[in-house]
Amino acid sequence: MNELNLSKSKYCRGKMCNKMYWMDKYKPEENKSKVSPSTFENGQKVGELAKGLFGKYEDVEFNKDLNIMIDTTNELLKNKPNIITEASFKFDNNFCSVDILKNDEDGVEIYEVKSSTEEKDIYLDDISYQYYILSNLGFNVKKACLVHVNKNYIKHGEIDIKQFFIIEDETEVVKSMQDDVKTNIEKLNEFMKKYDADTEPDVDIGMQCETPYKAKCDYWEYCTKNLPKPNVFDVHTLKASQKYKLYYEGKVSFEDLLDEKMSNRFKEQVEFEVNNLEPKIDKAAIKELLQSLKYPLYFIDFESFMHVIPEYDGTHAYQQLCFQYSLHIVDHEGAEVEHKEFLADSDDDNFMRHFAESMLNDMPKSGTMIVYNRVFEETRIKELAEMFPDLTDRLLKLLDNLVDFMVPFRRRAYYTKEMEGSYSIKYVLPAIYPDDPELNYHNLPLVHHGTEASETFLAMKNMTSEEREKARQGLLVYCGLDTYALVKLWEKFKEVVEE
Repeated sequence: MNELNLSKSKYCRGKMCNKMYWMDKYKPEENKSKVSPSTFENGQKVGELAKGLFGKYEDVEFNKDLNIMIDTTNELLKNKPNIITEASFKFDNNFCSVDILKNDEDGVEIYEVKSSTEEKDIYLDDISYQYYILSNLGFNVKKACLVHVNKNYIKHGEIDIKQFFIIEDETEVVKSMQDDVKTNIEKLNEFMKKYDADTEPDVDIGMQCETPYKAKCDYWEYCTKNLPKPNVFDVHTLKASQKYKLYYEGKVSFEDLLDEKMSNRFKEQVEFEVNNLEPKIDKAAIKELLQSLKYPLYFIDFESFMHVIPEYDGTHAYQQLCFQYSLHIVDHEGAEVEHKEFLADSDDDNFMRHFAESMLNDMPKSGTMIVYNRVFEETRIKELAEMFPDLTDRLLKLLDNLVDFMVPFRRRAYYTKEMEGSYSIKYVLPAIYPDDPELNYHNLPLVHHGTEASETFLAMKNMTSEEREKARQGLLVYCGLDTYALVKLWEKFKEVVEE
């Protein structure tokens, strides 16, 4: 018999999927979590900041021996009224640490802190589990609350934590969930009694693999390893619910989907890959795109990072902060391609101002600004224009003729089977230039995608001078490829129109 020792995170994962808990226990090496180091660090920073929400507090330090944390908590509980952070409790092998416990003469209040800017159902499961433990231990739980980040808070000077955080009283909802918590714990215990390390549970994939985080479970690759490739889950932009409906009907491989009634967009991906169809190119649409371009041509791409807790005045939580751009310029027809770039100093607290000024200096003439996914660059420029009023007019003028090279691929005016239904540049570029190693992101020495770029830049502050220089070169090469790719797409557009 497996004695289950639950924590609040294990309870929540087990509730989402029983097999996930089994995998965590017996096959953790199969976990393919894509949570970045900065995401984890940001969560820790938010938790630390929130500890001061109610003033002075006493903290229960983490200890691998949970009994020590519980004993420390019991001692601190005697000193009511007080605020205890990471207060730890156990009831029937169910353990929890409460982020913030308000310990009053007539009872306690639970505050669960999340770095998200919105409420999610899984957070209510988390709080309900804590309420279950404390109420069964005999505590009068007066309130059970969710604390999350206020996305509308803009930093000016020191962070005002009472404005930065929003407190949602979830007490009544949490009370209504107590019977479910008890049932879920019992079911999870029964489930784990049936399966040990040598007996893997047969649990089929389903919507639980994608909820509540709208991303695939950490064990998705393991649980789908026997599916044919490609399969229904590789059909881009088809709703998850539709994919599972087809899967349960036994329509899994692309061959299974050929006769299925689907929209033309989804059908096209399937037919192109199964039948190995030739590229589809709408020359009229490509020609119209080319005719919208006016010299000089500025092929540009930004790199950015986010802080949950804003560190710079005028910014808000999760704002994309631009630290780098690459720019390829074609001044006039027949001109050689010129390259310019900017990469902020990781120690520069005014890097966004310097980013904006450098960009304006590098694009002095009116022309066409060419990007891939205009929403990103356009939004960043508008944010910079709002932050720096003296640069507003010049920055917004850059948007007068903004052209998005993603459009023909998103609209399938240009499509090949190698794009696999995607219009991401990481799919489009190797599809159009399959034999050019210079255009292969996998061949880059250090940075291969946007997340790595952000992580690398954020890590540079703690690097040696030698490591920092290596990181800078990796960032410059990566971002340079993004805009060189735009130049190559432009050349391909001209080539196919002339054929």
